[in-house]
Amino acid sequence: MPELVRRHNFGIAQGYELGWSVVGQPWMSVFVWVVGHVLIDSGLSHLRRQVLELARAHEIEAVLLTHHHEDHSGNAGALKAAYGLPVLGHLATQEKLATPFRILPYQHWVWGPADPVGVTAVDAPFEAGGHRFEPVHTPGHSRDHTVYWMPEHGCMFSGDLYLADRIKYFRCDEDIAEQIVSLKKAVLFDVDVLFCAHHPQRAGGRERLLAKLQFLEEFYGRIGQAVDAGCDGVEELMRRAAVLESLGVRAFTFGNASARQMVKSAVRCIERTRAVDLQG
Repeated sequence: MPELVRRHNFGIAQGYELGWSVVGQPWMSVFVWVVGHVLIDSGLSHLRRQVLELARAHEIEAVLLTHHHEDHSGNAGALKAAYGLPVLGHLATQEKLATPFRILPYQHWVWGPADPVGVTAVDAPFEAGGHRFEPVHTPGHSRDHTVYWMPEHGCMFSGDLYLADRIKYFRCDEDIAEQIVSLKKAVLFDVDVLFCAHHPQRAGGRERLLAKLQFLEEFYGRIGQAVDAGCDGVEELMRRAAVLESLGVRAFTFGNASARQMVKSAVRCIERTRAVDLQG
Protein backbone atom coordinates (compact mmCIF):
# COMPACT_ATOMS: atom_id res chain seq x y z
CA MET A 1 0.00 0.00 0.00
CA PRO A 2 1.76 3.19 -1.17
CA GLU A 3 2.29 5.83 1.49
CA LEU A 4 3.40 9.42 1.07
CA VAL A 5 5.18 11.28 3.86
CA ARG A 6 7.18 14.31 2.76
CA ARG A 7 8.60 17.01 5.00
CA HIS A 8 8.60 20.61 3.75
CA ASN A 9 10.52 23.39 5.52
CA PHE A 10 8.57 26.66 5.59
CA GLY A 11 10.78 28.46 8.09
CA ILE A 12 8.55 29.05 11.09
CA ALA A 13 6.61 25.86 10.35
CA GLN A 14 7.33 22.36 9.13
CA GLY A 15 4.77 20.86 6.79
CA TYR A 16 4.25 17.12 6.58
CA GLU A 17 2.52 16.07 3.37
CA LEU A 18 0.61 12.84 3.96
CA GLY A 19 -1.11 10.53 1.50
CA TRP A 20 -2.19 6.90 1.30
CA SER A 21 -3.56 4.58 -1.35
CA VAL A 22 -4.45 0.94 -1.75
CA VAL A 23 -2.64 0.95 -5.11
CA GLY A 24 -0.89 3.64 -7.15
CA GLN A 25 -0.18 7.18 -6.05
CA PRO A 26 -2.38 8.73 -3.33
CA TRP A 27 -5.42 10.42 -4.86
CA MET A 28 -5.13 13.42 -2.57
CA SER A 29 -2.51 14.32 0.03
CA VAL A 30 -3.03 16.56 3.04
CA PHE A 31 -0.62 18.66 5.10
CA VAL A 32 -0.32 18.74 8.85
CA TRP A 33 1.72 21.60 10.25
CA VAL A 34 4.15 21.87 13.14
CA VAL A 35 4.97 25.30 14.57
CA GLY A 36 6.96 25.25 17.79
CA HIS A 37 5.32 22.50 19.81
CA VAL A 38 1.89 22.82 18.22
CA LEU A 39 0.38 20.52 15.59
CA ILE A 40 -2.21 22.11 13.29
CA ASP A 41 -4.59 19.40 12.06
CA SER A 42 -3.90 15.74 12.65
CA GLY A 43 -4.01 14.08 9.23
CA LEU A 44 -5.62 10.90 7.96
CA SER A 45 -6.05 7.89 10.22
CA HIS A 46 -4.51 5.60 7.57
CA LEU A 47 -1.15 7.15 8.57
CA ARG A 48 -1.72 7.14 12.32
CA ARG A 49 1.63 5.57 13.18
CA GLN A 50 3.54 8.24 11.26
CA VAL A 51 1.57 11.09 12.82
CA LEU A 52 2.10 9.74 16.33
CA GLU A 53 5.82 9.45 15.61
CA LEU A 54 6.16 13.01 14.32
CA ALA A 55 4.18 14.32 17.31
CA ARG A 56 6.60 12.57 19.64
CA ALA A 57 9.65 13.77 17.69
CA HIS A 58 8.50 17.40 17.85
CA GLU A 59 7.38 17.15 21.49
CA ILE A 60 3.92 18.39 20.54
CA GLU A 61 2.02 20.06 23.38
CA ALA A 62 -1.29 20.86 21.70
CA VAL A 63 -3.34 20.05 18.59
CA LEU A 64 -5.35 22.71 16.75
CA LEU A 65 -8.07 21.59 14.36
CA THR A 66 -9.25 23.76 11.47
CA HIS A 67 -12.38 21.61 11.07
CA HIS A 68 -13.78 18.15 11.68
CA HIS A 69 -13.29 16.53 8.25
CA GLU A 70 -11.62 13.14 8.54
CA ASP A 71 -8.41 14.12 6.71
CA HIS A 72 -7.89 16.87 9.29
CA SER A 73 -9.15 15.26 12.50
CA GLY A 74 -8.33 11.61 11.78
CA ASN A 75 -5.65 11.25 14.46
CA ALA A 76 -6.79 13.78 17.05
CA GLY A 77 -8.32 11.11 19.28
CA ALA A 78 -5.23 8.92 19.06
CA LEU A 79 -2.92 11.86 19.88
CA LYS A 80 -4.99 12.73 22.93
CA ALA A 81 -5.12 9.10 24.05
CA ALA A 82 -1.41 8.41 23.51
CA TYR A 83 0.09 11.64 24.84
CA GLY A 84 -2.68 13.39 26.73
CA LEU A 85 -2.59 16.34 24.33
CA PRO A 86 -5.29 19.00 24.46
CA VAL A 87 -7.24 19.26 21.20
CA LEU A 88 -8.56 22.74 20.38
CA GLY A 89 -11.06 23.92 17.79
CA HIS A 90 -14.33 25.72 17.16
CA LEU A 91 -17.39 25.00 19.30
CA ALA A 92 -19.02 23.34 16.28
CA THR A 93 -15.92 21.13 15.91
CA GLN A 94 -16.29 20.17 19.55
CA GLU A 95 -19.92 19.22 18.93
CA LYS A 96 -19.21 17.30 15.72
CA LEU A 97 -16.34 15.23 17.15
CA ALA A 98 -18.11 14.37 20.38
CA THR A 99 -19.62 11.33 18.65
CA PRO A 100 -18.76 9.28 15.53
CA PHE A 101 -19.87 10.83 12.25
CA ARG A 102 -20.75 9.08 9.00
CA ILE A 103 -18.40 9.20 6.02
CA LEU A 104 -18.82 7.77 2.53
CA PRO A 105 -16.92 4.78 1.07
CA TYR A 106 -14.46 6.93 -0.92
CA GLN A 107 -13.59 8.83 2.28
CA HIS A 108 -12.85 5.54 4.02
CA TRP A 109 -10.61 4.51 1.11
CA VAL A 110 -8.67 7.77 0.80
CA TRP A 111 -8.37 8.93 4.41
CA GLY A 112 -10.08 6.62 6.89
CA PRO A 113 -12.49 7.57 9.69
CA ALA A 114 -11.94 9.96 12.57
CA ASP A 115 -12.48 8.74 16.12
CA PRO A 116 -14.52 10.83 18.55
CA VAL A 117 -12.41 13.13 20.73
CA GLY A 118 -13.01 15.76 23.36
CA VAL A 119 -12.27 19.18 21.88
CA THR A 120 -11.69 22.35 23.88
CA ALA A 121 -13.61 25.15 22.18
CA VAL A 122 -11.68 28.37 21.46
CA ASP A 123 -13.14 31.60 20.08
CA ALA A 124 -10.59 34.20 21.21
CA PRO A 125 -6.82 34.69 20.80
CA PHE A 126 -4.81 32.20 22.82
CA GLU A 127 -1.27 30.93 23.36
CA ALA A 128 -0.16 27.34 22.79
CA GLY A 129 3.30 25.84 22.60
CA GLY A 130 4.89 29.26 23.01
CA HIS A 131 3.00 30.87 20.11
CA ARG A 132 -0.02 33.15 19.88
CA PHE A 133 -2.92 32.19 17.62
CA GLU A 134 -6.03 34.12 16.61
CA PRO A 135 -8.91 31.83 15.57
CA VAL A 136 -11.18 33.20 12.83
CA HIS A 137 -14.41 31.32 12.15
CA THR A 138 -14.64 30.84 8.37
CA PRO A 139 -17.62 28.58 7.57
CA GLY A 140 -18.64 27.51 4.10
CA HIS A 141 -16.43 24.51 3.40
CA SER A 142 -17.87 23.16 6.64
CA ARG A 143 -19.97 24.73 9.38
CA ASP A 144 -17.10 24.61 11.87
CA HIS A 145 -14.23 25.69 9.61
CA THR A 146 -11.72 27.93 11.41
CA VAL A 147 -8.40 29.45 10.36
CA TYR A 148 -5.57 30.45 12.70
CA TRP A 149 -3.83 33.79 12.16
CA MET A 150 -0.36 34.52 13.60
CA PRO A 151 0.03 38.31 13.20
CA GLU A 152 3.62 38.52 14.41
CA HIS A 153 4.66 36.18 11.60
CA GLY A 154 2.19 37.25 8.90
CA CYS A 155 1.05 33.68 8.37
CA MET A 156 -2.30 31.90 8.41
CA PHE A 157 -3.10 28.23 8.89
CA SER A 158 -6.02 28.17 6.48
CA GLY A 159 -7.21 24.55 6.48
CA ASP A 160 -9.41 24.18 3.38
CA LEU A 161 -10.39 27.83 3.00
CA TYR A 162 -8.08 28.38 0.02
CA LEU A 163 -7.24 25.09 -1.77
CA ALA A 164 -6.67 26.82 -5.15
CA ASP A 165 -7.40 30.02 -7.09
CA ARG A 166 -10.09 28.20 -9.07
CA ILE A 167 -12.21 25.42 -7.60
CA LYS A 168 -13.48 22.61 -9.82
CA TYR A 169 -15.92 20.96 -7.43
CA PHE A 170 -17.71 21.25 -4.08
CA ARG A 171 -18.81 18.66 -1.59
CA CYS A 172 -22.59 18.42 -1.28
CA ASP A 173 -22.68 20.24 2.08
CA GLU A 174 -20.59 23.28 1.09
CA ASP A 175 -22.13 26.76 1.08
CA ILE A 176 -20.75 29.12 -1.57
CA ALA A 177 -22.23 32.27 -0.03
CA GLU A 178 -20.68 31.51 3.35
CA GLN A 179 -17.34 30.79 1.68
CA ILE A 180 -17.44 34.18 -0.02
CA VAL A 181 -18.13 35.91 3.31
CA SER A 182 -15.34 33.90 4.97
CA LEU A 183 -12.84 34.79 2.26
CA LYS A 184 -13.79 38.45 2.70
CA LYS A 185 -12.89 38.05 6.39
CA ALA A 186 -9.57 36.40 5.61
CA VAL A 187 -8.38 39.01 3.11
CA LEU A 188 -8.63 41.68 5.81
CA PHE A 189 -5.44 40.17 7.24
CA ASP A 190 -2.04 40.93 5.72
CA VAL A 191 -1.31 37.28 4.98
CA ASP A 192 2.04 36.43 3.42
CA VAL A 193 2.61 32.71 4.07
CA LEU A 194 -0.55 30.68 3.63
CA PHE A 195 -0.35 27.31 5.31
CA CYS A 196 -3.06 25.63 3.25
CA ALA A 197 -3.76 21.97 3.99
CA HIS A 198 -3.50 20.96 0.33
CA HIS A 199 -1.80 23.77 -1.61
CA PRO A 200 0.44 25.89 0.65
CA GLN A 201 1.76 29.25 -0.54
CA ARG A 202 5.20 30.47 0.59
CA ALA A 203 4.39 34.11 -0.23
CA GLY A 204 1.54 36.30 -1.46
CA GLY A 205 -1.11 34.49 0.55
CA ARG A 206 -3.54 37.41 0.60
CA GLU A 207 -3.35 37.65 -3.22
CA ARG A 208 -4.18 33.97 -3.50
CA LEU A 209 -7.17 34.35 -1.18
CA LEU A 210 -8.32 37.33 -3.24
CA ALA A 211 -8.01 35.26 -6.42
CA LYS A 212 -10.26 32.55 -5.02
CA LEU A 213 -12.71 35.15 -3.74
CA GLN A 214 -12.93 36.71 -7.20
CA PHE A 215 -13.44 33.30 -8.81
CA LEU A 216 -16.27 32.33 -6.45
CA GLU A 217 -17.98 35.70 -6.80
CA GLU A 218 -17.84 35.45 -10.60
CA PHE A 219 -19.13 31.86 -10.51
CA TYR A 220 -21.97 32.83 -8.19
CA GLY A 221 -22.79 35.77 -10.45
CA ARG A 222 -22.94 33.59 -13.57
CA ILE A 223 -25.34 31.18 -11.90
CA GLY A 224 -27.45 34.10 -10.71
CA GLN A 225 -27.63 35.49 -14.25
CA ALA A 226 -28.63 32.08 -15.60
CA VAL A 227 -31.38 31.76 -12.98
CA ASP A 228 -32.62 35.27 -13.83
CA ALA A 229 -32.69 34.28 -17.52
CA GLY A 230 -35.14 31.50 -16.70
CA CYS A 231 -32.78 28.52 -16.75
CA ASP A 232 -34.24 25.61 -14.88
CA GLY A 233 -32.44 22.47 -13.75
CA VAL A 234 -28.78 21.84 -13.00
CA GLU A 235 -27.84 20.65 -16.48
CA GLU A 236 -29.27 23.74 -18.14
CA LEU A 237 -27.61 26.01 -15.60
CA MET A 238 -24.27 24.31 -16.19
CA ARG A 239 -24.56 24.78 -19.94
CA ARG A 240 -25.62 28.42 -19.65
CA ALA A 241 -22.87 29.25 -17.12
CA ALA A 242 -20.21 27.18 -18.97
CA VAL A 243 -19.51 24.94 -15.98
CA LEU A 244 -17.42 21.86 -16.80
CA GLU A 245 -17.85 18.62 -14.87
CA SER A 246 -15.04 16.27 -13.83
CA LEU A 247 -16.72 12.94 -14.48
CA GLY A 248 -13.90 11.05 -12.78
CA VAL A 249 -14.25 12.96 -9.51
CA ARG A 250 -18.03 12.72 -9.64
CA ALA A 251 -17.94 8.95 -10.20
CA PHE A 252 -15.25 8.27 -7.58
CA THR A 253 -17.09 10.24 -4.90
CA PHE A 254 -20.52 8.84 -5.83
CA GLY A 255 -21.61 12.37 -6.68
CA ASN A 256 -20.73 13.77 -3.26
CA ALA A 257 -18.10 16.07 -4.81
CA SER A 258 -18.69 17.58 -8.24
CA ALA A 259 -19.17 20.76 -10.25
CA ARG A 260 -22.91 20.02 -10.07
CA GLN A 261 -22.66 20.46 -6.30
CA MET A 262 -21.15 23.92 -6.83
CA VAL A 263 -24.10 24.87 -9.00
CA LYS A 264 -26.58 23.43 -6.50
CA SER A 265 -24.92 25.36 -3.68
CA ALA A 266 -25.19 28.61 -5.65
CA VAL A 267 -28.88 27.98 -6.41
CA ARG A 268 -29.63 27.21 -2.74
CA CYS A 269 -27.92 30.42 -1.67
CA ILE A 270 -29.72 32.49 -4.32
CA GLU A 271 -33.09 31.06 -3.27
CA ARG A 272 -32.28 31.64 0.40
CA THR A 273 -31.28 35.25 -0.22
CA ARG A 274 -34.40 35.96 -2.26
CA ALA A 275 -36.64 34.38 0.35
CA VAL A 276 -35.15 36.67 2.99
CA ASP A 277 -35.60 39.68 0.69
CA LEU A 278 -39.26 38.80 0.17
CA GLN A 279 -39.83 38.44 3.90
CA GLY A 280 -38.15 41.80 4.45
